[in-house]
Amino acid sequence: MDDLMTELDRRLAAADAALTADYRGDRGVRQPVHTVYVPADRYGEQTVADWGAQARKALEEHPEFVKVLDLPDDVYDRVRGKLEREPVEDLRIDFEDGYGNRPDEEEDAAAIAAARIAPQSPYYGLRIKSLEAPTRRRGIRTLDLFLENLGGNRDGFVITLPKVTSVEQVEAMVYALETLEAKHDLQPLPFEIQVETPQAILGSDGTALIARMLKAGGSRVTGLHYGTYDYSASLGVAAAYQSMEHPVADHAKDVMQLAAAGTGVFVSDGSTNVLPVGDAIHDAWRLHFRLVRRSLARGIYQGWDMHPAQLPTRFAATYLFYREGFDQAALRLRAYLGHGESGYLDEPATAVALAGFVLRGIECGAIDTTEFDTTGLAKLARRA
Repeated sequence: MDDLMTELDRRLAAADAALTADYRGDRGVRQPVHTVYVPADRYGEQTVADWGAQARKALEEHPEFVKVLDLPDDVYDRVRGKLEREPVEDLRIDFEDGYGNRPDEEEDAAAIAAARIAPQSPYYGLRIKSLEAPTRRRGIRTLDLFLENLGGNRDGFVITLPKVTSVEQVEAMVYALETLEAKHDLQPLPFEIQVETPQAILGSDGTALIARMLKAGGSRVTGLHYGTYDYSASLGVAAAYQSMEHPVADHAKDVMQLAAAGTGVFVSDGSTNVLPVGDAIHDAWRLHFRLVRRSLARGIYQGWDMHPAQLPTRFAATYLFYREGFDQAALRLRAYLGHGESGYLDEPATAVALAGFVLRGIECGAIDTTEFDTTGLAKLARRA
């Protein structure tokens, strides 16, 4: 038997090593519930504070918000507190579609000015222009200037690479970062891949390129972000039907989730361009609230927000999701640990999911640490 096991170890050594290298597991860090995109020319030292103030103003001007979404009072109170305390969890300074094509001197100045502003949210970074031939030089030039002028606090910093169409672009991004890190004496920089082209999902050879992109980027890749409108438009979906819940969007996100599973890479949904403004604010709030809840139910815990008045519905939907599920999750976790009965026979994988659910709720502010004994929770959730 010893000889058999030795031979099995030898035969499976390469597969064991590949599994460990490619599927690194949870990174052990908090995932933001959203990413706010702000065009670079509108980004300033008070951006996050201004977004929070505008979000609170929207609630003050529309006290019917609770009734419109049928929210419990305790959830509304938590949303108000969040908008005061931390209205933006992740902010991306946008030099791509939200910024457009500007004269070089104008984008140079914007990159330098943005880099010199201290971080205002737990996670932050910039979205450069893509590595497609027409925008490649401008994108890397902006990144170079930004890194040259970036202050000392780089905790939570990340770069977003948009419109990725090939594995080679990811490899080129790694090379570019290695070169800029050496130039500016920086530690390895993380980046996100924005999935908004059909080539990212299905290559010309019929393979799912997103998994190969993750392998090419290695541990530098921290996220896959779905681009609702670029992706839908590239598949010929009419503008009126482009949505986070269109079947083509669901297919793309299914592939993204499969590719990212077990890698520690976060998956983020996209945005809705139906803004909560004017006479249609109630309908826009209902739509955004429903779409956020839909993403959460699909196991996608992050999305984009494009307007301050979307912050209340982002946090309301997120908090209600965790509040509604907390009692049962806590009961099942306690039963799994041998402290009572739940009526469920949960396996270890489900216990991991339950622990992760409670942790996410605590991290975003939906659940208080006093509501659950967090001893060993991270370990049970397999946080690295």
